[in-house]
Amino acid sequence: MYAGTAYNTYVENSVGIESPSKLIEMLYEGVLRFNAQAKKAIKDKNIEKKIYWLNRSVAIVTELVAILDMKQDGTIAKYLEGLYNYEIQLLMEASLDGNIAKIDEVTNVFKGLLEAWRETTNVA
Repeated sequence: MYAGTAYNTYVENSVGIESPSKLIEMLYEGVLRFNAQAKKAIKDKNIEKKIYWLNRSVAIVTELVAILDMKQDGTIAKYLEGLYNYEIQLLMEASLDGNIAKIDEVTNVFKGLLEAWRETTNVA
């Protein structure tokens, strides 16, 4: 349902993406941005916006699962697949119950992933 959505959105909005590494960085940043918007919507008691922003985060994480290369390094890819799927589960639960702690958990994971990604790819 969401496959390709995040990628297409970022490609359309970012004409000058230098590399696939930069795209991954942008996807991680998107999750962080959308999670912040979802938290604000929860605090404002705006259910429609909460669902909208959490769905956008889920779309990005779903795209991250879809683009994993299981052939190149299956161990890391399998780990990331499990991690991403767990983060999707937390986002979906937060969408149902409005639990900000679940969004914070996802945000913390993606902050760590973004930092590690920047360190290993030198795209910062």
